[in-house]
Amino acid sequence: MEHDDWQVIAKLRERAIHRPRRIIFPESQDPRVVAAANRLAEKGWCVPIILDPQPSSSFHEKVQTAFTSDTDLGNQAAQQLVINRQHKGMDFDTAKEAINNPVLFAALLVRTGYADASVAGSVASTASVIRAGLYGVGTPEGQKLVSSFFLMQLRQCAITYADCGVVPDPTSEELAEIAVTAARNHMRLTGETAKVAMLSFSTHGSARHPKVDKVLRATQMAKILAPDLQIDGELQFDAAWVPQVAARKAPESNVAGQANVFVFPDLASGNIAYKITERLAGAQALGPLVQGLSKPCMDLSRGCSEQDITDVAVIASVMAGENE
Repeated sequence: MEHDDWQVIAKLRERAIHRPRRIIFPESQDPRVVAAANRLAEKGWCVPIILDPQPSSSFHEKVQTAFTSDTDLGNQAAQQLVINRQHKGMDFDTAKEAINNPVLFAALLVRTGYADASVAGSVASTASVIRAGLYGVGTPEGQKLVSSFFLMQLRQCAITYADCGVVPDPTSEELAEIAVTAARNHMRLTGETAKVAMLSFSTHGSARHPKVDKVLRATQMAKILAPDLQIDGELQFDAAWVPQVAARKAPESNVAGQANVFVFPDLASGNIAYKITERLAGAQALGPLVQGLSKPCMDLSRGCSEQDITDVAVIASVMAGENE
């Protein structure tokens, strides 16, 4: 199946084209990034900005460029970093040195409003991208945790998996925040009502273990954080996904058998699950999509394709518009 046939990304492209946002790409040395930027510009899905373009690269006429050597931009970025990190003793000279990191520089330009979102990670590690996002744009008031989710496009529907890329062993409190944030993002991107399954190896007390207790506590906390959301747990995957199994294991649940947001108890299970779903079920895995930052600073897998970069940039553009 061609990528253009996937329903959710096609709808997101339609939304993005109505008001293209400025997306900055700091990894100009990667030919996949250049190719993705050219396609994004050609299709009108966003306004790509390439940071420090390579002299040998050829760009579509609608691709814009920016330079870390630009004195005005550099001063704006450094001043923003001082504001963001003054509680840690950041001064202007130290900030000027720090913005030699192009991923951080790009995130700071998002914070200043020069760009609406950044996309990086084809070269930089996930840790570097997340750190740049935290230092550059920060988290919204009342939120501390940065996590991630994947939008998994199956042939019949789109579902959300979280967290599959950032938080190795979340506490109950962190798991609750991941669930609520992922549910909100699922609704923003798909337009569907979120039905959140807090996954475990137990369904409603069928097994007793401290790891089950963690998920149960997280479910209770998530319901307090977001009483408007439909959230249930602990649920095994089959009870969350298969109506016939749900009827036997959790007949009273308003989520079991119809879940579309799946929250995994740890990074190992989430990461394994999304790769299995991608490889064995033929799903398109859109992500990892960073959540919990005040503005979109998206991460890429270093094994990403040009198409992956294009799709993540489209999602970043839509999410930037939703933030407004």
